Amino acid sequence: MKIKLFNSAALMPFVLLPAVAHAQEIRTDPALDATQEVSQQADPSSSEIIVTATRREASLQKVPVAVTAVSNLALTTSGVENVRSLNLVAPGYNGGRNQNVMQPSIRGVGSNGTSVGDESNVAVYVDGIYQGDPYSTQIDLVEISRIEVLRGPQGTVFGRNATGGLVNVVTPDPQFNSRGRIKASGARTRERANNFDISGYVTGGLTDTIAADLAVLYRNQDGYAVNLFKGGTVGDRETISVRSKLLFQPSDTAKFVLTVGYVDTHEETAALGQPYKGNTLGAKFDGAIVPNKPWQVSNFVAASGTAGLSDYTRLDLALKGQLDLGGVILESTSSYMRTRVNQNADSDGTNLLLGETDMRVRPDTFTQELRLVSDNSGPLSWTAGLYYYELEGEQPLTLINRQDPSLPIVPTRMEPKVSTASYAAFAEGTYELMPRFSITLGGRFTTEKRKFSQRINGNQLFTDAEKKFDKFTYRVSLQYEASPDLNIYGTYGTGFKSGVFNTFSPSRVAVDPETIEAFEFGIKSEPLSWLRANLATFYYKYDDMQVTARGGDNSFVLQNAAKAKIYGGELELTAEPVTGLNLRSAIAYTHSEYDKFTNAQVFIPRPGGGNLVSSVDASGNQLIRTPEFTLTLGGRYSFDAFDGKAFLGGNIFHSSPVYYDYLNTFKQDSYELISSEIGWTTPNDDLTFRIFAKNLTNAAVAQQISPGPLGAYIIYERPREVGASVEIKF
Repeated sequence: MKIKLFNSAALMPFVLLPAVAHAQEIRTDPALDATQEVSQQADPSSSEIIVTATRREASLQKVPVAVTAVSNLALTTSGVENVRSLNLVAPGYNGGRNQNVMQPSIRGVGSNGTSVGDESNVAVYVDGIYQGDPYSTQIDLVEISRIEVLRGPQGTVFGRNATGGLVNVVTPDPQFNSRGRIKASGARTRERANNFDISGYVTGGLTDTIAADLAVLYRNQDGYAVNLFKGGTVGDRETISVRSKLLFQPSDTAKFVLTVGYVDTHEETAALGQPYKGNTLGAKFDGAIVPNKPWQVSNFVAASGTAGLSDYTRLDLALKGQLDLGGVILESTSSYMRTRVNQNADSDGTNLLLGETDMRVRPDTFTQELRLVSDNSGPLSWTAGLYYYELEGEQPLTLINRQDPSLPIVPTRMEPKVSTASYAAFAEGTYELMPRFSITLGGRFTTEKRKFSQRINGNQLFTDAEKKFDKFTYRVSLQYEASPDLNIYGTYGTGFKSGVFNTFSPSRVAVDPETIEAFEFGIKSEPLSWLRANLATFYYKYDDMQVTARGGDNSFVLQNAAKAKIYGGELELTAEPVTGLNLRSAIAYTHSEYDKFTNAQVFIPRPGGGNLVSSVDASGNQLIRTPEFTLTLGGRYSFDAFDGKAFLGGNIFHSSPVYYDYLNTFKQDSYELISSEIGWTTPNDDLTFRIFAKNLTNAAVAQQISPGPLGAYIIYERPREVGASVEIKF
């Protein structure tokens, strides 16, 4: 990694400090100053929600983008504890996962790649910093101010790999007024599995110009799946997450925030894999144990005692600066991330060693961004900037694939290395053409260079491969403010994800870039003093989709699907019909189909177990991980009781079937997830007791379904969980 480059770029805001000694008072970007809590529990007409959907401060109701902003309180009530479970509150969002790789999709646009350097086409940001590598997006939520989910391609000011949209996690900056909290919770799931969380946050001023904070989360979850081979349970997970920020504010015109974060997780996720509806090649051999109920396992990694090893560590460093130059604000963001993953996973779901993948993932990423942001004082507001992203990674892995347990084990060893260097320049501006009517124009030019080398069983197969990709993406939006409570907008935008090498392949050929054209029409309104209603409709033309599937040798095949067609809409409602009662609902309809996909790599179940690998025409089939219909209903009611405030709340999420393969054979049927809570807090909110339940009906819901030549395995989400928590604020 270019550490010298990181040091130089990180110091840039300090070098520029003298230039703003006499500038105006700084206007703080909420992504840098995230202390304002987004309140969806307040009167929607009197509580304006500020978001950074365009990298500028803007009201949720004024910005011409389909965006869902969710406060920390709403996340807790809905049972959301990580980025993956945002589908419970954000319409059109699906939080997919494959082992340690988060694979989100929005409106059907998402990636299912697992190669290092194969970034998701739904971008994830934390405090405005791009989390590039797909292994770096495991984010347990600790001390969150809000989360913004932007739907549709964000190909200008965010840009990189935001083909489908993006998730922006906003955390608070340190405050000079001292405050803190500590929260402990305990819960129990099936098979007497206990879960325990403890989290804390403290902040305060160190001097008149320096403040600091510290956020800590420790989470310990017992395994909840029965081990049919050895007895007991598997699926343990233990994680610790630490984040600390140092704020330096020498004047009203300058602000700098240094962030250090560390995550260390050990989990047995891979041991939770079991055959999907008994589909495994191992079923035809003597001695095989094939689970036939949810949350039962007998796979080899669990049977052998290695228990599906998955160790994950991540180190984050970031420096952000804001300087008010008088009429324009200069913002700089520098970041470095180091991720390390060790994992092994069974491929057939039985106690027989037919297939296994043992993998090490080692990506390092660096980003540098410079932005100029107008102060919005005239009819024109704008943002312009430069962006650089660098990744260096390697992913050594060992594959075992055999058709009979009596055959000798002949592993295949791969040692791929990749690197990415991406440069971009962007600008976007909104101009008020006439009172209440404005136009937004934005563009971004990106150039990327990717490199790839591969060794298989110690042999260098080819000279290092190198490929360059260039693309200009843009957005045009028209907005009409029909009244102070009614905004209408129409947007045309484009998105781009560059080509990528398949690190699981002996080929030095990269797949083509994928592109998208998006048309969106939206209405944002507050028809009543207590009601907010936002509607968005869309139509996508999605070309050269990058899709991944297992190959016949149990490796992974990365290819371009020709075209897809997606259209639909979302309706979000937020209401406070009476004091203390806050209601929310979200409905999403997404029609998705492969418009032309004539060479889809698919798996056809064999009568005796396992799958036949075939290449078929999947045109007309529904896109993977894209339910046609989802519905969310949630609410919270608080009232005076026992010299304090009592509250009760809950969330219901319904989804139509979700497919996990291009032939639409392997699927999760329609399901509901229900969460609830009841509690009490003191009048000054310094002590809160809460009883909660997640997955109240104990629904067996797929976290992932992965078909391959040896069978198809499924990992279920956690079963019903009931617990209690206590929180103290000081």
